[in-house]
Amino acid sequence: MAQRILVTGGAGFVGSNLALAFKRDRPSVSVVALDNLNRRGSELALARLRAGGVDFMHGDVRAPADLAASGSVDLLIEASAEPSVHAGYDGDPNYLIQTNLSGAANCLEHARRHGAAVVFLSTSRVYPIARLRALPLDRTATRFTLRPDSSMPGVSAAGIAEDFSLAGSRSLYGATKLAAELLIEEYRAMYGLRAVVNRCGVIAGPWQMGKVDQGFIALWMARHLFGGSLSYMGFGGEGLQVRDVLHVDDLYDLIVRQLVELESKPAQGVYNIGGGLANSVSLCELTALCREITGKRLEIGRVAETRDADVPYYVSDNTAVTSATGWTPQRGLRALLEEVCRWLVDNREQVKSILA
Repeated sequence: MAQRILVTGGAGFVGSNLALAFKRDRPSVSVVALDNLNRRGSELALARLRAGGVDFMHGDVRAPADLAASGSVDLLIEASAEPSVHAGYDGDPNYLIQTNLSGAANCLEHARRHGAAVVFLSTSRVYPIARLRALPLDRTATRFTLRPDSSMPGVSAAGIAEDFSLAGSRSLYGATKLAAELLIEEYRAMYGLRAVVNRCGVIAGPWQMGKVDQGFIALWMARHLFGGSLSYMGFGGEGLQVRDVLHVDDLYDLIVRQLVELESKPAQGVYNIGGGLANSVSLCELTALCREITGKRLEIGRVAETRDADVPYYVSDNTAVTSATGWTPQRGLRALLEEVCRWLVDNREQVKSILA
């Protein structure tokens, strides 16, 4: 069992929740959260980490010296990233590439030097945009639905599987994450690195500082509670685009299962991870749920034009990871939304200026 765990991006939404959960369940284990605090709101995690017994280290995965200063490690959870799929479209991809690719390479080298296992949090955005836009979809009053007769490889009623084609462009964000996955394969082959790759869909839960381009669940709920503008963007501005949503605690439960295998096996798989079809939602449906839960109505704007990186439908097919580990999501979408609402109400003064 790992006695020292390093969580990169450890003050971010996913990283901090994972770090705190490991320390809660393994109090004798040293858990270190490393973060550069670049994202607004990450500073709010510091008090939570301290209270939970997690050691915080201000550092940057782009700097090998910062990782070296974190010391020896038995398990490295790579949760650091520039998480926006729209990053780089403004013409400056440097931070994105240096963080998501060079940073991942630095993490792999740190793990190699210490013989640590690696859990790498990748993304569903490794799948090409044009191919996802070419999915056979039908339109209902509230969402796009996947036609059950699809013959595309990697596509079924359950969603998108790991054998969905990777041919084509996917945004610089998706490209950097896929390139990091390829580096992991080489480290496995060359150095016997014990690693698992989780291609995560939308992850949500309390303490997510949502933005329009990342973390839309928290943002949607916060705008209903605190006010502010929201718009259905792209695909005609009707809010029919669909994503599945995974509670961050379900992700933690999966990683705990995967660590049992990582203790002894050098090669591990690449898995699509998400809430699945049962926890999928369109923006239109999300608006209705937020209205029900908050009792507040917010007029939603409409922007018909589709942005370069937007996709109309993505639902994670969890078949492979369920077969390998027995894991399935246990927390439903409605319960997740109600939990996020309670968190926002209880921490209004801390988070309103960030999320309103």
